[in-house]
Amino acid sequence: MHDIRFIRENPEIFDAALARRGVAAASAGILELDARRRAVTHQAQEAQARRNEASKAIGQAMATGDKATAETLKAEVADLKNTLPALEEAGRALGAELDALLAALPNLPAEDVPEGADENANVELSAWGTPREFDFTPKEHADLGPPLGLDFETGAGLSGARFTFLRGAMARLHRALGQFMLDHQTGTNGYTECAPPVLVRGEALFGTGQLPKFAEDSFQTTDGRWLIPTAEVSLTNSVREQIVEEALLPIRMTALTLCFRSEAGAAGKDTRGFIRQHQFEKVELVSIARPEESAAEHERMTAAAESVLQALELPYRKMLLCTGDMGATAKKTYDLEVWLPGQGAYREISSCSNCGDYQARRMNARYRPAKDAGADKKTEFVHTLNGSGLAVGRTLVAVLENYQQADGSVVVPAVLVPYMGGIERLTANS
Repeated sequence: MHDIRFIRENPEIFDAALARRGVAAASAGILELDARRRAVTHQAQEAQARRNEASKAIGQAMATGDKATAETLKAEVADLKNTLPALEEAGRALGAELDALLAALPNLPAEDVPEGADENANVELSAWGTPREFDFTPKEHADLGPPLGLDFETGAGLSGARFTFLRGAMARLHRALGQFMLDHQTGTNGYTECAPPVLVRGEALFGTGQLPKFAEDSFQTTDGRWLIPTAEVSLTNSVREQIVEEALLPIRMTALTLCFRSEAGAAGKDTRGFIRQHQFEKVELVSIARPEESAAEHERMTAAAESVLQALELPYRKMLLCTGDMGATAKKTYDLEVWLPGQGAYREISSCSNCGDYQARRMNARYRPAKDAGADKKTEFVHTLNGSGLAVGRTLVAVLENYQQADGSVVVPAVLVPYMGGIERLTANS
């Protein structure tokens, strides 16, 4: 959601920022609709004021015995009483139309976000770790995993494409990864563990920007609730319609949850293997921050996600996404891409975004400045940030491919051995 006051004062800047995202200029239509809404609202206010004034004058006229004037005023009040509801309804309708128009537009990109149409314009900022040199041809996880318990056939038989059944030590490794990530983000990086619902109302998905535009990418239940595509939805909306005291900021939350995506917008992509599933687990990171600290919080969050990859000793690179590759709600996004030797390529494993006040306006999430902040104590919109810390399934894929051995076994990363009950290697019999 965008600030209408900013658009009124800076229409050219607003349109130029939209143009960087490949979106046509919109300020003229927004301001025309805003002017109509304000005009109708002004008419309604004037009519209400005149009704109050006339109602008061009726009593005065009656007190002086001026029945003719009183009757004239009564007729005017009756007319205004009939007119006001139509004006108020017109104002509400125009307001709803304006809100829908503002909500449909993507967030404005930060100034340091590179301009570009797609992932080819993303910028590599750094790389960590050296890809392992194999003395054999490394396999992709989809070929390596089945003998170790990555059962694609049973998953598909139960639920269809993009579902997988994990068995034995493979299932335990998947659980170990999630538990390690959660412990790491809470114990090392200072996030508060949460266990949120995975079924939410539509207004929660609207608040974080999945609705209405991306409805086809989510699953809806028969009673109108939605399965979360990420715990970002539940965690961010925990401050929906609230005024948070400044002393509580930043609020840092993490959760390990099931996530559900229909992948309607990714038809035909990664249909083989464990990369893109309809049901998966992810450790999500969410921060609620003051506007002036959100840029630093973004760097901190990204470093928290990176620290998991470093602990697992998985080579990766950090990418700054261009305007054409960012999600609609983000003003700036870093992607972490892990090296997959079986594919011979880097693949996204975490995306960390600063959404500014875009989501907060949709949720009406504000904070109250501290009393010593100055004379102006008005509430302000918070800034929201979210990131993967990490996607468990994709991390499992990275571990399998990077730690595979010539005999088809997979060595368990050292930090995960305690979570595996001492198991140090996945084999076909484990």
